[in-house]
Parts: sequence; C-alpha cells; structure tokens
Amino acid sequence: MTQRERGNLGQLLVIGFLAVAMLLYIGLIGVWASMIAGRGGAANIGLAVGMVLVGVMGLWILWSVLRNGYAHQRLAASAKALGRDLDVSDLPTMPSGRVQRDAADALFAEVKAEYEADPDSWVTTYRLARAYDYAGDRSRARNWMTKAVALEKKSR
Repeated sequence: MTQRERGNLGQLLVIGFLAVAMLLYIGLIGVWASMIAGRGGAANIGLAVGMVLVGVMGLWILWSVLRNGYAHQRLAASAKALGRDLDVSDLPTMPSGRVQRDAADALFAEVKAEYEADPDSWVTTYRLARAYDYAGDRSRARNWMTKAVALEKKSR
C-alpha cells in the first residue's frame, strides 16, 4: 500500500467517523424532540417540530456533501485514468504545502486557455475547477466543479 493510499484510507476513516457521529447526533435530536413533544403544549410541540426540521436539514447536508465528494473523486479518478489530471508536483510550494501564488496563477492561465479551446469537455472544466482551487478561489472552484460533474454526467 502506497503512502497516498494510506493517506486516502485515513481520510475515508475520518469521513466515516464524522458521518456516523452526525447520524447519531441527528438520532438524539429525534429522541429529544419526541420527549419534548410528549409533554404536550403548543410551545413544546413547536420546539419539537423545529428540532425535527433541524435534523432533516442535517441529513440533507450530510447527503449532499457525501454525494458531491463522491462525484468529485470519480471525476478525479477518471481524469487521472485519461492522463489529464493536473500535475502540480513540479510547482514550487509554500511551507504549508500550498502551491505558490505566482505558480498557481501561471497554471490557471494555461488551464483557462485550454478550457476556452474546448468549453464543452468535462475534462477541461474539471481542470479549470482544480486550477481555481490551486489559485485560491474556492467559491469559483466549487461552481466549476459542479459544472464539470454535470458535463460528465451528460457525456455518459
């Protein structure tokens, strides 16, 4: 097992632990809501309904995050299999491990030109999302990754 695979295993274990902890917490919210609703009264029932809504929202957030993470990992694996994943191993990094800003900006310019040549490809859209991430623009990276996932789904 390589170091990278061990790192991914650790990440998966943390994700699994947090997901189980979240599900347990949501279950506790449900139990507490039923106990409060059992006392009767409009205020208690209103509070219980609010607690259940918080639990439902928590489940939706958990599902959404896990679904998106899986889709992004699937795109990364597909891009790597095609030999089109962004290789930043030769770019200079800061002590934190992040790619230095100038190098990330140069990579972004290169990848953006590639995207503009083929905007309908999920691969170029995925690479643009990754370039935005390396350049430090996380909100645009998320938006472009969502577009990449939709394009890849359409191409299947």
